[in-house]
Order: sequence, then C-alpha cells, then structure tokens
Amino acid sequence: MENIRGSVLMVAAMAGFALEDMFIKRATQSLPVGEVLMIFGLCGMLAFMVLTRMRGQRIVHPAVLSRPMIVKAVMEVMVRLGYTVGIALTPLSNASAILQATPLVVVAGAALLFGEKVGPRRWSAILIGFVGVLIVLRPGMEGFVPAALFTVMGMLGFAGRDLATRAAPPVLSNMQLGIYGFAMLIPTGGAILAYTGGVAVPGTAAAGQLLAASAFGVAAYWGLTAAMRIGEVAVVTPFRYTRLIFALILGVLVFGERPDAATLIGAAIIIASGVYTLVRQRRARQG
Repeated sequence: MENIRGSVLMVAAMAGFALEDMFIKRATQSLPVGEVLMIFGLCGMLAFMVLTRMRGQRIVHPAVLSRPMIVKAVMEVMVRLGYTVGIALTPLSNASAILQATPLVVVAGAALLFGEKVGPRRWSAILIGFVGVLIVLRPGMEGFVPAALFTVMGMLGFAGRDLATRAAPPVLSNMQLGIYGFAMLIPTGGAILAYTGGVAVPGTAAAGQLLAASAFGVAAYWGLTAAMRIGEVAVVTPFRYTRLIFALILGVLVFGERPDAATLIGAAIIIASGVYTLVRQRRARQG
C-alpha cells in the first residue's frame, strides 16, 4: 500500500514539474530569461521559508556553508540557467526527453565519486542511454538545434545537484534545501539580466504564469520528497519518467509541437536504459 501511495505521489509530482516547465516557457515568451529566473526564485524561496518556519526549523543554518552545500549551490545555478534557457529556446518535448537521462548520470557519478558498485551491464545501459541523448540532439545533422546544449547543461546540473544532495548534511531538511536552491536563482537571474538588459514590468498574464510555475514547482517538490519517503526508492523512482509523457502532451496541446521520430526513438532509448539500470540496481542491493 505504501508503494502505491508513493507511486501516485511521484506521478503527481512529475505532472507538477511538467506544468512548472510549461508556465516558465510561456513566461519567457514575454519576459527576459534572467527576470523570469529572479521572480521564480524569489517566489519559490519565500514559499519554502514559510514551510520551514511552519515546521519550527531555522531558515538560516550554519551547515549551509559546508562543502556539499556550496557544490549544490553551483549545481543549482547550472540547472536553472541551462534548463530554463533550454525550454525557452527549444521544444518542451525535446528538453524533457534529454532531462530523462539524469538518473543515468547520477548512477555513473555515484560510481565515480562515491565508489558505488556498478557492473558491466549497468555501464552498458548508461552508454546506450547516452546514445539516446545523441539521437534527440542530432549533432552534425540537419535537425540539430545548438540551443539544445543548454538543456544538456541543465541535465548535468540536475545530476550534480542530486549527487551533492546525497552528501548534504543530514541536519538540513528538504524544506531548508528548497530555500537555498531557489535563493540561488535570484543572483543567477540578476547576472543574466545585467548582461542582456531588457527588464520589463510583468503583465497580468506573465505574473500569473510565474505564480503558477512557483505553486506547481513547490507542490511538485513536496510530492517528490513525500514519494521518496513513503515508498521504496526502487519502486517509485521509475515513475519519474512520466514527466516526459506529461511534457509531450503539454507540448502538443499548448505549444503545437509535433515531436519527430528521432525525438521519440531517443526518448524511448533513454527511458528503457534508465528503467533497466534501476532494476539492476535493485537486484544488486537485494543480492
């Protein structure tokens, strides 16, 4: 029963993240990316500050200056800068497909950085998954979009953030981590805005889109955290891939996207490789 609840929460969280992406992409159509990052970061930070205080926890904790947290802060910048620019300049379905390779990078990083055992079969699945990413990107081919490399940057940042979170001081709660993660978006967006210029007063539609993105993002973050705590990690984690399904649906309905065969084939390879890696990981731990 716990695994069912965890799986449902994970699917709901992925739907929330897909909606967050959609609203951010809509907001970037009328506002500079740097400004979107600043407002989104401020809204998310304030929301997590409220949640942290409701739990009776400190907003500013000394552990925030630990090395893993500094690395995590750098990764947060990489995540939001790369992925936000990626979804602003490329189809939502393509960006989401590339993002699905994050668990593969996390497994590879855990083996290289933390010494976790990864056998030849999982290494092979990881390499096949990266081939799927190349199929979506199509480097050197007619359909290649250079801006998609920002999404790859964001995907690597997501993986680095997950690895840094593993090493983060246990004394910090997920709500506190949320504060510091969103807080990093404010100076990042400010730096981009200082370089590009073009600050604009958000209209009613853009303001609503940013508020909706923040609300769905915070709710999805809570759902993800709850899912990982309620169910077995090996059972609920594969449901992360439902994010791509939601992104494909939103891409078609909201932005009129038509994912081509290369995108769908590449996404299928990435997901199959990721699920296989998770299954092998579960069996290795049980053995």
